[in-house]
Amino acid sequence: MQHQRNKTPESEKLTINLGFVDLGRIELLVQEGFYSSRSDFIRTAIRNQLDRHSDTVTKSIERHTMELGLSDFSVADLEAVRAANEVLHIKVVGLARIADDVSPDLALATIGSITVLGSLQASAPVKQALADRIT
Repeated sequence: MQHQRNKTPESEKLTINLGFVDLGRIELLVQEGFYSSRSDFIRTAIRNQLDRHSDTVTKSIERHTMELGLSDFSVADLEAVRAANEVLHIKVVGLARIADDVSPDLALATIGSITVLGSLQASAPVKQALADRIT
C-alpha cells in the first residue's frame, strides 16, 4: 500500500503592482547578476524589511498573544477542547491548519474565533461553517 503525503505549500503566492521605473531597476539588478530573478529580489527586499522591523513585530505578537509559525489543529485536539467545555480563540502569525478530517460541527463547537496573519488551511466546509468567526 502506498501512503500519500499531505503536501502543504511552504509559501503563499502574492501579486503586486510596480511602476515601470521600479520594475526596470529590478530587471537591471537581475541582469547584472545581483539577483537570480525578480522573485529573488522581492523576497530579499521583504526579508530585509521584516528584519528591520523585527522588534516591532515581536512586540506586536506578544501584545496580541499570537502564536508565531505553524499551528495545527487535529480532531484529537478539538475533541479535547470540547471534552474540557472550552472554546479556542485562535490567533496565529504564519500558518494555521485545521486537519482535513475535522467536521464543520466539531469546528463550530470548539472554535470561537480565528485571526490569522498569514494563511489558514482548512477544508472548504469548515471554512464555510466558520466564516463569521474568521477575521
